[in-house]
Amino acid sequence: MKELGKISSLLINRFTPNGAYLALRDGEEVLLPKSYLKGDEKEGEEIEVFVYTDSEDRPVAVTNRPNAIVDEFAVMEAKEITKFGAFMDWGLQKDLFVPKSEMGKDMVEGEKYLVMVCVDHKTNRLIGVSKYEDFILTDTQGYEPGQQVEGVVFDESELGFKVLIEGKFEGLLYKNEVFRNLAVGDKVSPFVKKVRQDGKVDLMLEAPTREKYEKGAEKILEILKVRKSLPLHDKSSPEEIQKVLGMSKKHFKQSIGQLYKDKKITIEPDGIHLT
Repeated sequence: MKELGKISSLLINRFTPNGAYLALRDGEEVLLPKSYLKGDEKEGEEIEVFVYTDSEDRPVAVTNRPNAIVDEFAVMEAKEITKFGAFMDWGLQKDLFVPKSEMGKDMVEGEKYLVMVCVDHKTNRLIGVSKYEDFILTDTQGYEPGQQVEGVVFDESELGFKVLIEGKFEGLLYKNEVFRNLAVGDKVSPFVKKVRQDGKVDLMLEAPTREKYEKGAEKILEILKVRKSLPLHDKSSPEEIQKVLGMSKKHFKQSIGQLYKDKKITIEPDGIHLT
């Protein structure tokens, strides 16, 4: 079933006392229980649903969206621990099961953990996996010092707070640089401090100094004093900016923003010009 674990727009095939049966791409049907219907739906109408399996492992559709769909991370609270695994709260009526074999470490009821939603192809059910290292990406070369990112705190160690960046990468906020209370599950908007060789990212909560962007502005200004204009602007590609100035697009935009604010340049459709 291709829709398992995903948000899909499905057509209503027919109604029964139990709810509406929706058409799947493989020709089968899935039940949207009556409790999820507003009452004004019609046959042939398209409806957006999330498809998973109920407590009896039967495919079922719901209009609620979980905290994470298949192949996505979310920080989830462990609601019940058994000898076989843990049941996690992911925002749906049926909890997400993390098998004991898929735990990165032993879980404690009431604590929160980073979990990836996966399909168990042996049982064709959705399960959670807390061995997050298997799914974290390490190609972080696109980040640079000073860049602001979005993330969520997912673990705490003696060294600091681990942060899931943009749902894909691992970052770290060092405890000796954090001056406010943080907890697992908190959303943060830190700045990149350093990109490490192992693909992990050192972060800081406070905004970086303006020194970097001031140097970028000085570089652009020196070039403009000679050339008077540059065919670069907000719409220029990162590759074009890198080739001409040797800086990232974000660095460029911050730098020209400073120059424009100081009325040292004008920004035109064909590029930037020295005033």
